[in-house]
Amino acid sequence: MAKTPLFDPQADGRLDPFIVVAGDARPRDQRDLMERPFFSLSKSRRVSPILYRAGGIEVCVHGLPEHGMATIWDADVLIWAASQIVEAEDRGLRTSRRLRFTPFQLLTGVGRATGATEYRLFKAALRRLQSTVVATTIRQGEHWRGQQFSWINEWEERSSRAGRVEGVEIVLPDWFYRGVVDRSLVLSIDPHYFRLTGGIERWLYRVARKHAGRQVGGWVFELAHLHHKSGSLARPSDFALDIRRIVRRQPLPGYRLMLERAQGKERLRILPLVVEIALDRPVEGHGISGAPAIVTSGAALSGDQAHGTLERPCPATACATPNLDSNPDSNLLAAAVLGAGLPGPEAGR
Repeated sequence: MAKTPLFDPQADGRLDPFIVVAGDARPRDQRDLMERPFFSLSKSRRVSPILYRAGGIEVCVHGLPEHGMATIWDADVLIWAASQIVEAEDRGLRTSRRLRFTPFQLLTGVGRATGATEYRLFKAALRRLQSTVVATTIRQGEHWRGQQFSWINEWEERSSRAGRVEGVEIVLPDWFYRGVVDRSLVLSIDPHYFRLTGGIERWLYRVARKHAGRQVGGWVFELAHLHHKSGSLARPSDFALDIRRIVRRQPLPGYRLMLERAQGKERLRILPLVVEIALDRPVEGHGISGAPAIVTSGAALSGDQAHGTLERPCPATACATPNLDSNPDSNLLAAAVLGAGLPGPEAGR
């Protein structure tokens, strides 16, 4: 029996294809993927599984020896897909787990070249994403214990008679798709993220964006806790050396990194370069200085006239609880921030 092609829109009426037609979409990332170790941080083939457990959450990731585990560079495919889905829903368009696009759209969207080498690496990424198996207890219902899936359920490419790839269609797992259409589980990221070349610095940016966000106090982690959180195969001492090198270079867009010691333990402090400050109450009107004479510039809006109100006042961000999967020392800063009445970890995009 002939195989029904993925590109046939009648192949599965319950899963109509979402054809990507938007131009540049603001990069968005899925919060669960930013917080837990789901990807290899090395470009070399990894076959050792990731086994992570913290605070009742379990993540197990296995890669086939033939292709190895999906890497954090392969995750660019998922970031791009999430960005396109969110952008389409913002425009009132219908989306689906089945995405149809051209490799050119994706490669340019994540800041990569579009030569033959990049197309070959893109197809290798699709193979790793499909062959990587993830089992997790994150976002389970009341009567469900866990879920197992691959990052891509299936994929297919359409080629011309000359062999040129004209289009690609992928089917995303339901777990990932539900985590994208739920806007509370999505965060915007800096487009310069795609310029980061190191696996640990890419992972560290996602951790910074998820935990420190744009809050005044930032966030603090013990290096030992960060090592466990990364799923890295490096020895703790080598991992710490990598973090120190990153701190010296300061490559993370939008964040400043500082090392400190407390109670004999080395910690990383992550501070945002741009913060969001909530006002306790609006300014009560306007006034003049009381000087003997007031001199105006003669402009249409004079110096003693009040300007109009802001179209979008600063939002008041409610305090949230500390990151419960962190160890106590990692929550020291969060406790200080909450005690001072400053905004807690960011809950929106």
